[in-house]
Amino acid sequence: MGRAPSLCGVILAAGASARMGRDKALLPWPPDGTLGETFLSSAIQALASATEMVFVVAGANAARLAPVVYSQGASLVENPNPERGQFSSLQAGLQAVLSHGRDAAVVTLVDRPPVQPATLQLLLLAFDQTLEARKWAVIPEFHGTHGHPIVVAREMIEAFLRASFESNAREVEHSHQEFIDYVAVQDPFVTLNIDTPEDYAALPA
Repeated sequence: MGRAPSLCGVILAAGASARMGRDKALLPWPPDGTLGETFLSSAIQALASATEMVFVVAGANAARLAPVVYSQGASLVENPNPERGQFSSLQAGLQAVLSHGRDAAVVTLVDRPPVQPATLQLLLLAFDQTLEARKWAVIPEFHGTHGHPIVVAREMIEAFLRASFESNAREVEHSHQEFIDYVAVQDPFVTLNIDTPEDYAALPA
């Protein structure tokens, strides 16, 4: 028996992008700009294909991101305290999921190329099979390194929301490791972090 189809997408995009020098969410993807898309619009499209609704968590950059968010049919969630870091954005996004009557989410970061369709389908298939195994989350693993997107059930959502704002996602995951299914994928993008202009320039076309 699989899980009910109540998935939301959550994209964390509230970072200041200080090392990049411009908002990473709005970087063209692919880098040559031929498709007219950005990291953010591509991420929304990737998650929208497999979820009921997509939430984009923004901070001080909310006004800049809003046109992209709304043009893609997603919803904007403003993190009132983005200075507290990425975990506060995760909590804001997951609270929106529960507030909209949903109980599972695909969570990803905006500072990377969008998840490949085959990778997302593999993760969702694994998640669909976790109910019997009493697992709370599915996390991709590439060559031994954990990455994003992660797929979380209500139990893990509530664990994230119960945690102190001083915590981080890794600490919460490690404290519930027995409830996590790590899935090997052949997708280097899941572990990629684009933080600097040099990182971005090194991306494949």
